[in-house]
Amino acid sequence: MQVLLVVTHLLGTGHLRRAINLAKAFVASGHSVTLVSGGLPVAAFDTDGIALVQLPPLHSDGTNFTRLLKADSSVADESYLAAREIKLKQLVHNLQPEIIITELFPFGRRVLRREFIGLLEVAQTLATVPVILSSVRDILAAPSSAKKVQQTETLIDRNYDGVAVHSDPDITPLDVSWPVTDLIQAKLFYTGYVAQSVTGFKAKPSSADVVVSAGGGSVGRHIYEAAIKASRLSPDYRFRILVGGRDAQTEVQRLQALATDTAVVIEPNRSDFAELLTAAACSVSMCGYNTAIDLLSTGTPGVLIPFDAGGEQEQTLRATSLSRRSAYVMLLAKQLTPVSLARAVAETIVAGRFASDKKQFNGALETVCFATRLAQQKRQTIQGEK
Repeated sequence: MQVLLVVTHLLGTGHLRRAINLAKAFVASGHSVTLVSGGLPVAAFDTDGIALVQLPPLHSDGTNFTRLLKADSSVADESYLAAREIKLKQLVHNLQPEIIITELFPFGRRVLRREFIGLLEVAQTLATVPVILSSVRDILAAPSSAKKVQQTETLIDRNYDGVAVHSDPDITPLDVSWPVTDLIQAKLFYTGYVAQSVTGFKAKPSSADVVVSAGGGSVGRHIYEAAIKASRLSPDYRFRILVGGRDAQTEVQRLQALATDTAVVIEPNRSDFAELLTAAACSVSMCGYNTAIDLLSTGTPGVLIPFDAGGEQEQTLRATSLSRRSAYVMLLAKQLTPVSLARAVAETIVAGRFASDKKQFNGALETVCFATRLAQQKRQTIQGEK
């Protein structure tokens, strides 16, 4: 089948990485996949086998997701946004996909509502209307008004065949963060977690590495600096700091100057992050979806420092849930000091690694099965009507 996935990451890169994991699962199952990315290009991600289409890129002004910026950080004007919309519409018309998946929308990315609505409108005019799914993570940003809930429900009712929730309902049902009405509930399908596959990784001996990361965005300076100082209090362990964002190389150099008297390794983000975790003594990280799933799927203990700038609650909710396990310690940003970090690292290392239930992390394949099943049912219905 011809599959179209549409995603725009605005701050970090988690949304794009999850979409790529989904795309790879469709490719592995024999489908042709086009992935449309509307955020900043990320060269480090492996997109082999996927037709990647880049829209004129956007990113947010920090945590202000209503102010959209171009790659050069100038404000995206009306003509720039219109160019994105036109390119997306043309792609849908030319590709004639049988399955369309919009990542996060309509539960989020409302600032890009016009281009998503344009996509949905073109899809309804195709000779065979595709199956249309919304793909969402375990925890969403709670809606700020009843009007936004109603608008989302209306779009789901009119345009979507289902909502793929990449979570375990026994651990984090969607209604933890979003008011789920009967109409929405009827279209939910819990896939389990979408994880990067760790099968095929070469076995690595256990190390004394403390892997420090802050996702793919240009955030985390406070974590990096605290980790350098904490390393001086933890001589038995080697801290390895992975730096993300467009300015990663500049930040690496700045941090290296702060760590000249330590054994800390500082480098840009690596594509083998999950593989590093399989041998690490512990992790120090934020608590975005993909990082949390990497930790759980590899059984790696860790210190969780959720991103909470601008009133963000998603990562705090997730970290609170994970910290019920002895293998995880949550430190809020306001609690983070070199001493508290060194203490938390020692505590998680003592707790040690754990065996994970691999079945919980088949979310990508379950999404493929769900989407193709709906597409086959729609095809049979059309054939039966002829």
